[in-house]
Amino acid sequence: MKAMILAAGKGERMRPLTLATPKPLLRAAGKPLITYHLEHLRRAGIREVVINHAWLGDQIEETLGNGEGFGLSIQYSREGEPLETAGGIVRALPLLAGDKSDWFLAINGDIWSDFDLSRLTPPPDADALLVVTSNPPHHPEGDFHLTDQGVLHSDGPDKLTFTGISLLHQRLFEGLTDRSGKLGPVLRNAMGEGRVKGLYHRGQWVDVGTPERLQALDRQLGNRESESHGRE
Repeated sequence: MKAMILAAGKGERMRPLTLATPKPLLRAAGKPLITYHLEHLRRAGIREVVINHAWLGDQIEETLGNGEGFGLSIQYSREGEPLETAGGIVRALPLLAGDKSDWFLAINGDIWSDFDLSRLTPPPDADALLVVTSNPPHHPEGDFHLTDQGVLHSDGPDKLTFTGISLLHQRLFEGLTDRSGKLGPVLRNAMGEGRVKGLYHRGQWVDVGTPERLQALDRQLGNRESESHGRE
């Protein structure tokens, strides 16, 4: 299975940090955010990765190259002007197509999580599997309701937050173009047909959307490294 890292956003909420640096290359504990994704993907057994980019995308290619340094093969979907999430995926579908699986893993470039990506396996009778988690303070209303049967609905009590980690089937995007807008409406349409499953993550997850949250993650990961060195 291939993976796609969504990395084309301008990172406007991150300004001024993103005026000269694309958001995926902002650092936490001395390491670019996108590097954590690449390490987690490799650990999960994924070797082929597609990264879309727009704002300052050349810096991403210069930093990551063809992925050889990470034990991966990286291809780039260059958007120029950033597309919305669903449109960006549609543009990248030719790169994601493979003879082994019509499923691919998609992960937002501006999150950090300790979720084990190897837990993701394509569900039967579904077009998507989304990882959800408890609502953070900045998003108390959540996104989707997870039933006891593991099915996600757009409405319902006790909604949870979508982590930006998912398995998606290519048929989810049939008939769409790279101008199809955001991924949310596409997922909600599939939810209306009962074709989206959910997986709850009890561990750590951060939406690294503001400089303050980046600083908090930097401290968190730095403390973790200090503790691991102390144990050694």
